[in-house]
Amino acid sequence: MGYVRVSTLDQNTDRQLEGAALDRTFTDRVSGRDTDRPQLSALLSFVREGDTVVVHSMDRLARNLDDLRRLVRELTGRGVAVEFVKEGLTFTGEDSPLATLLLSVMGAFAEFERSLIRERQREGIAAAKGRGAYRGRRKALTVEQAAEPRRRVADGASKAQVARELGVSRETVYQYLKSAST
Repeated sequence: MGYVRVSTLDQNTDRQLEGAALDRTFTDRVSGRDTDRPQLSALLSFVREGDTVVVHSMDRLARNLDDLRRLVRELTGRGVAVEFVKEGLTFTGEDSPLATLLLSVMGAFAEFERSLIRERQREGIAAAKGRGAYRGRRKALTVEQAAEPRRRVADGASKAQVARELGVSRETVYQYLKSAST
């Protein structure tokens, strides 16, 4: 079986395990910043001894070394092999000290690479702000719509209903209500 993870809904998952013969694939479309992911949880509940979990690369399974090592240890401890296609590594629980070292080193490099990307992103945003070219994320509601959540809630509508009608999340409604009261 396979595990695929992309960070956003519009990213394509096809390339990750393209050509791999898999009985079942678990696909998460969420950030990998932690291991609290619905399909990862489903995979962990589903796998049985003798199964092999195929993942495109280590950073698709976990973004930090601690999570990566814990997940691989948990799976291999249950008799499940973990195969990383990009790195060309498979872990079975009966791994040599060299294999364990490779997992740690390659996982550390993946974590380091992610940190560098975040740092470059922060620097790029700061430079764009300095030039006046960065405006941040587009607001969910227009200026005209911004008063709607407060008005509708005051009229007795539930926050969930207001969110549905405006096509935004409940959290967005709460944020607009909070900003209106300050």
